[in-house]
Amino acid sequence: MSDPDVHSQTNEAGEPVVLVERPRPGTAVIRMNRPERMNSMAFELMVPLAAVFDEIDADNDITCVVLTGTGSGFCSGADTRDTMPPPNIDGLGLSGIATKAMATLADLVPRMRRMNKPIIAAINGAAIGGGMCLTLGADIRLAGESAYFRAAGINNGLTATELGLSFLLPRAIGSTHAFEFMLSGRDLDAEEADRIGLVSRVLPDDELLDAALNLADQINGWSTQGVALTKKMMWSGLETASLAAAIELESHTQLYVRLTTQNFQEATRARAEGRAPDFTD
Repeated sequence: MSDPDVHSQTNEAGEPVVLVERPRPGTAVIRMNRPERMNSMAFELMVPLAAVFDEIDADNDITCVVLTGTGSGFCSGADTRDTMPPPNIDGLGLSGIATKAMATLADLVPRMRRMNKPIIAAINGAAIGGGMCLTLGADIRLAGESAYFRAAGINNGLTATELGLSFLLPRAIGSTHAFEFMLSGRDLDAEEADRIGLVSRVLPDDELLDAALNLADQINGWSTQGVALTKKMMWSGLETASLAAAIELESHTQLYVRLTTQNFQEATRARAEGRAPDFTD
């Protein structure tokens, strides 16, 4: 691509299936780019997407990520057409191929969790099945008015539970809403998703990306270390068994940043001088 702030990951056919844009300092926009398939979870998209997650995580100039889809859908889940097989299956039988396929997809949400920078999902249109799971792997979810969600496994004669949904969804919206939604197979529109806490905000579709970028700018104004460790602690808190254990983890994290940076002193000076702080970590 001619724009130096845009590059792509291609599939085996050389098609740009994941676009990476840098529209503002510190922020990368990752676009799933198979709009003709509503960005379905075919391996020709998901394998490059995982590679992009690793690439962005290793880039110290990027401190916040926006994940979205090209076209009218965020991600429509399993692709019902013939697609490329999962990688590295030479010599495997059917059982081995199935295991490899599930392992490739199952690592996407943990990979998003491991990233040192927050991920904002800008959900445009359909987030179905595994596509809905990707939104739960993000740290913040903003929805366009056209967004809707479906745990589609149940509609396809399978289970509604995949890629961590049985763990993440009850923690996001409560078990009462999660049970009803996952067992009914119904769609959840953006308005209801906002009401029950699945998303932070609903915006007009044409304002969704700008809202995500503005939120990223706000996050990028804080300490990179403070943000990264806050993300890690929030995810750890989902699995921490007690209040005492959570406080112990938080105390060590807070003490670490306080003693290894001058951030607190800079915040105090900036407040006294009536200016924005300049955190250098």
